[in-house]
Amino acid sequence: MPVLTEKSNILELIPKDLNKEVFETIISKNDIKIERIISYGQATTEFKWYSQESDEWVILLKGEAILSFLDEEDIRLKAGDYINIQAFKKHKVSWTLPNQESIWLAVHY
Repeated sequence: MPVLTEKSNILELIPKDLNKEVFETIISKNDIKIERIISYGQATTEFKWYSQESDEWVILLKGEAILSFLDEEDIRLKAGDYINIQAFKKHKVSWTLPNQESIWLAVHY
């Protein structure tokens, strides 16, 4: 985890190996966790749904993605789009761009 006074750039220092989605914690304190997620064509497996104990605010900083919610319509995101996901709301990533990084900033609170 970087030191809070250390400068960094969320769009840089992308790992070379993107065969799996990358989850990097930027800050974790008390009931708040901020993480960078890097997708490169990955999607959540067909039968897996996330159902988290905390709310999650997420913004797509680069790329494109589709979020699916159980029994609701899919939401397509492009760079700059953000969404707040309530705790225990079943969701998953159905699609991300296959030939470019999709970079997310997620705030769990």
